[in-house]
Amino acid sequence: MDKRDDQPKPGPEARPLRRQRAVPAETPQGAPPPPPAAAPPGYLGQEESARESSGKDAGKRRRTDRRRPGEAGQGPSRKGKRPGQAATPHAARSGALRLLAAVREGATLAEAEGTLGELSPPERARARRLAAATLRHRSRAEAVLAPLLVRRPRPETLDLLQLAVTEMLGQGEAPHGAVNAAVALARAGGPKAKAAAGMVNAVLRRAAEAQAVWDAAPSPRLPGWLRSPVVARWGEVTALAIEAAHERGAPLDLTPHGATPGEALPTGSHRLPAGTQVTALPGYAEGQWWVQDAAAALPVRLLAPQAGELVADLCAAPGGKTMQLAAAGARVTAIDLSPQRLALVAENLARVGLSAGMVAADALDWRPEAPLDAVLLDAPCSATGTIRRHPELPLIRDGAMIPDLVRLQARLIDHALSLLRPGGRLVYAVCSLHPAEGEAQLDAALARHPGLRVERPDPAQWDADWITGAGAIRTRPDHWPDLGGLDGFFIVRLIRP
Repeated sequence: MDKRDDQPKPGPEARPLRRQRAVPAETPQGAPPPPPAAAPPGYLGQEESARESSGKDAGKRRRTDRRRPGEAGQGPSRKGKRPGQAATPHAARSGALRLLAAVREGATLAEAEGTLGELSPPERARARRLAAATLRHRSRAEAVLAPLLVRRPRPETLDLLQLAVTEMLGQGEAPHGAVNAAVALARAGGPKAKAAAGMVNAVLRRAAEAQAVWDAAPSPRLPGWLRSPVVARWGEVTALAIEAAHERGAPLDLTPHGATPGEALPTGSHRLPAGTQVTALPGYAEGQWWVQDAAAALPVRLLAPQAGELVADLCAAPGGKTMQLAAAGARVTAIDLSPQRLALVAENLARVGLSAGMVAADALDWRPEAPLDAVLLDAPCSATGTIRRHPELPLIRDGAMIPDLVRLQARLIDHALSLLRPGGRLVYAVCSLHPAEGEAQLDAALARHPGLRVERPDPAQWDADWITGAGAIRTRPDHWPDLGGLDGFFIVRLIRP
């Protein structure tokens, strides 16, 4: 599998400083609405048989005192399971619930994928899709559930309700299938979860009739620590458009290195629908392309590397930009703090038939043997430009890391400039929507380095809406609405005096 170049980079930007739980909107108090007198055909009845949670099936379930942290009592036992074994009922849904539980504990979806080890590849993929959709549409599910709940349920039960509502109203799943699965998972989840099975059944049967409420609900709002600076910079209308783009999610983008499937975008990337199976696409085995968001490919495009130039890619893993530099003929050195992530760079380079020098080191300590023609600094950042791909980020970060990241970025800029020959080029890039990491970071760098100048993009080769007054590139998720959007990036090309 191609190692994606759209994952948040490790380091301080990927370690949430506060564990934050997703909670629903305030729920009204009062008596819950009564369930229908009789279940529609295909639904489990509220009192339907203890045989669902006893006998030979019960023997297969995990005991509550043997669950792993983050599994929150959901899903069947994983004892004795091996990848590729026959699926247990509702395995993908159970896996999605484990992912959602891990997000509640502060993990990213990528970090939580270790909880899916027993699932087959198709089940793992479906579990990831279900969890991401539940997070992406959480405000709509909350709007549907709030009037149906007398009190807030336990977190794992709320996850189960939101998952089922998302399936029914957001993905067109047959209500009887989603409700039956949710009830079965509740009954399999231990005494407390089992006790909630009747409530789950009643609430979801009524939620299935709330399509209009789902459709009218707003997109999830950005957290206040991010929304305030976004509104201050671009206005309320743009903030709403960004939030809507986040909810729509992201398609699959490829950077060509030969014949590449998909629709060609104005920037040279190719685009396919979300959910496309990467390894099944033509040209994968031959290394004709790699997965990389269209916006993530722009920093190298702005750097414009030339054949034979000495170029360093600082903070290089997982290697999408290193591959772009090598494909242009530059003599590239990829630097990354993590030897394990640097191994991914080597793996990706080998698949596409390219080569680069690799150094496992702290970018702040590394120096080349000779001054460089160009440096690409894709700096550690808040990754808030990638929320449409990573809908868990607003729930696991609180903005407390921004000052530390800004200081680290400034140090990296200063060090990168010292590696260049006079007249050399530095492209600074962050996949962040926070102006402190982009526009304000540029202003501070220019103030610290007299003679440092911005080399503006050629307006004939770039979308005019992306070029800032200072001469940088700023992309936002609401850009390219008719093409499917793109990640939020700040990119600037600086020339050393």
